[in-house]
Amino acid sequence: MPEINAPVIPQNITVHLGAPDSPAENVTVPFDYYIKNVASNEIYPTWPENALRANIYAIISYALNRIYTEWYRSRGYDFDITNTTAFDQAFNKDGEVFDNISLIVDEIFNDYIARQGNIEPLFAQFCNGTTSTCAGLSQWGTVSLANEGLIPYAILQRYYGEDINIVNDAPVSEVDESYPGAPLVLGDSGNNVKTIQVQLNRIGQNYPAIPRIARTDGVFGIDTQEAVRKFQEIFNLSQTGSVDKSTWYKIKQYYVGVKSLSDLVSEGVSLEEATLPFSTRLSQGMQGIAVRTLQYYLNILAYFNPNLNPLPLDGVFGPETTQAVRDFQGLYGLTQTGVVTSPTWINLQNAYRETVSALPAGYEGTRAKLYPGYFLSEGMSGSDVTNLQTYLARIGRSYAQVPEIPVTGYFGSQTRAAVEAFQSLFGLPVNGAVGPVTWNTIANQYNFLVETEGV
Repeated sequence: MPEINAPVIPQNITVHLGAPDSPAENVTVPFDYYIKNVASNEIYPTWPENALRANIYAIISYALNRIYTEWYRSRGYDFDITNTTAFDQAFNKDGEVFDNISLIVDEIFNDYIARQGNIEPLFAQFCNGTTSTCAGLSQWGTVSLANEGLIPYAILQRYYGEDINIVNDAPVSEVDESYPGAPLVLGDSGNNVKTIQVQLNRIGQNYPAIPRIARTDGVFGIDTQEAVRKFQEIFNLSQTGSVDKSTWYKIKQYYVGVKSLSDLVSEGVSLEEATLPFSTRLSQGMQGIAVRTLQYYLNILAYFNPNLNPLPLDGVFGPETTQAVRDFQGLYGLTQTGVVTSPTWINLQNAYRETVSALPAGYEGTRAKLYPGYFLSEGMSGSDVTNLQTYLARIGRSYAQVPEIPVTGYFGSQTRAAVEAFQSLFGLPVNGAVGPVTWNTIANQYNFLVETEGV
């Protein structure tokens, strides 16, 4: 099953006690307490239980939408939501929490409303229905519907439409800012790159000057760089072609805007858009290309560091791989879980790149060089592309399935076709981009041919 970038329930939420631009205090409180507090301020504890539950679902979904879209943080604020009802929902720092509301929230705080086929929490707009009315839920109206015998889901359908679901038991986790912590640049790969690609393509529907990215595969190629640079030009950012923090959040802000994700009627985020191309967590028992990538990095580091042990590149996360991960984590001051999550992965990639960059010129002799530490893809050029083409050209002379290509230093369509043919022949994912596993497989085959048949 592919991994999905689905919303999670935050452990905490930061509330600004005033209008967005007011010099008011920020308070960070547990998310479930926040929902209890808001519900105790927005609705009456004497209402029928089904009315209470319907309102609490709306309060949860509204707050989660603010967090999921980073509505305020993408605009430079340091909070998730305000307590001003003109903008958000009522929160009283010292307010009373009613017992029956508290019990309901304890039961459903990790449930939320979503449109069928979409993953984002619904922007569940509501008003009291007496002194103010709106297109969303009427708080007093829920009382009448509950008294008619409607269950919470049916009450919510009356206001938000028949095409809603209640997502139950969403995971609870710490929710950090979405920016990955370092700029995304040409040659990078990962789920964050895919996120930017999807968002830029959607923004481009409204801003046609932004060139379309052909493959939203999580590989930061030339077309992604060009789309980023054009976005930066349009929105008066420094035109670097890399995604720093300001560019990341400006892209997210406009993506949320063009899709109306913080409106009651929204285009929505589909499962396809939220599918992640790279595993976010690797652990014992898993297998596949992501595990082979992990093993490759660990093996190269072990060659240069006696505190690490080499392991087979079999794509199976067994006890040896678990121990190798623990050893690496110990060397870099990480908790020795043997499980690979983002901190371990980032440290591993950085350690590999530092190791390769420190190698002396000519270290490879007649053998292929080590993977240069970044993905090579169509449109790129330079010495690493020259090396790749050299290896592929030699392989193409021995394998009819791989077209022999000229060595030009430019990664064009011919090179891509040769890469895809090689990947198909050797049972690798066929994407035409050269990451660590494809590079290593090409290098090993080149070395074998040179050693057995000569150049």
